[in-house]
Amino acid sequence: MNSLTCFKAYDIRGQLGEELNEDIAYRIGRAYGEYLRPKRIIVGGDVRLTSEALKLALANGLRDAGADVFDIGLSGTEEVYFATFHLNMDGGIEVTASHNPMNYNGMKLVRENAQPISGDTGLFAIKELAEVNNFAPVDESKRGSYQQISILNDYVDHLLGYIDTKSLSPMKLVINSGNGAAGHVIDEIERRFKQDNVPVSFVKVHNQPDGQFPNGIPNPLLPECRADTANAVLKHQADMGIAFDGDFDRCFLFDNKANFIEGYYIVGLLAEAFLQKEKGAKIIHDPRLSWNTIDIVNKAGGVPVMSKTGHAFIKERMRKEDAVYGGEMSAHHYFRSFAYCDSGMIPWLLVTALLSAKGKTLNQLVGNRMLAYPASGEINRTLANAQHVIAKIRSIYEPDALCIDLVDGISIEYEDWRFNLRTSNTEPVVRLNVESKGNVTLMNEKTQELLTLLGGE
Repeated sequence: MNSLTCFKAYDIRGQLGEELNEDIAYRIGRAYGEYLRPKRIIVGGDVRLTSEALKLALANGLRDAGADVFDIGLSGTEEVYFATFHLNMDGGIEVTASHNPMNYNGMKLVRENAQPISGDTGLFAIKELAEVNNFAPVDESKRGSYQQISILNDYVDHLLGYIDTKSLSPMKLVINSGNGAAGHVIDEIERRFKQDNVPVSFVKVHNQPDGQFPNGIPNPLLPECRADTANAVLKHQADMGIAFDGDFDRCFLFDNKANFIEGYYIVGLLAEAFLQKEKGAKIIHDPRLSWNTIDIVNKAGGVPVMSKTGHAFIKERMRKEDAVYGGEMSAHHYFRSFAYCDSGMIPWLLVTALLSAKGKTLNQLVGNRMLAYPASGEINRTLANAQHVIAKIRSIYEPDALCIDLVDGISIEYEDWRFNLRTSNTEPVVRLNVESKGNVTLMNEKTQELLTLLGGE
């Protein structure tokens, strides 16, 4: 029995070839079908050159297990989520490696109502079945069907239901799809805006899907991937810039001066907006950066609830708490009305509506919060001896700490600064986040201090 190393804590990702190929994709489909027994299931895939073949192999495995497969074609992860809950399907699988390098691909799996399937809720059971690979011969009389469908119109109808397009002010938006899967959705929203005379115009950058990623892997979380969006904002004097990752379940925002706005501050902005509509609601946040979110939620009469990082963990906590909204500093945003799933399209629409309603720039909406809680942004380091280094850091910082939390990695707090250090669930790196209370110099000093101790690259 070969161990399948592409199974991670809350999704599937691996290098093409030995870790993930069409045979393994078939086995995953067959195992999903045998374990969950879906009658009808959605599949979709991102723009990567291998996604179509992996998706069809996956579909064959599902069909051989007796499931009827509905293929929505080129899609972002959230389109699979939407199709699953909107069409009352028994599950859904998106073939995607999101922002991983070119030689990777993967899958994100959900069951009915777009509920996540993580290591704790069936992913490792599917892994075991796929590893054993001892499936019964296919019964042709019970083999599932396959058909291609489109959910784009219903999906965009849903997206536009989050805002009142008649209330939008004249605005110019730069939208960078990163040669990823977002282009067709942006085109349809643009068409609807023009049809309804909505005074919002788009400057589209790298809008055409291209699995070669000629402009680099779409991952605006990395500073080196932001220049094209920032330059377009300045060139076209846009009101805001929006950039997506490869499967557009995350969006990243730039203000009218082309400053990148950390996702952390967008969490607070959206949390406050939801709490103005629903006083006392619960807001889910991750532990990496938290002080700004907790402060805003408390002042707005909400209840902040911390969850372990990662889409499957956040969604499970969202459902448990019936939270109206959840956000991660990595630019994942989750919505109760979207089956508690994450969306990269809903956030920028909501922020566009906020800019119109408040008559302010994005920087004016979040600038004071950035000063109140300056943050390092997430810094990655590749370490050969991560656990040894983390233990050393704990021995140095824990004795004088006011609070130590181990929900996700280590979070250590003092009176005027805090940090979180954790190993990645998807990459061989450790991730550091540092924030302070109104003291940029202190935040920078402590960030450098920790990076020196970490070493690595």
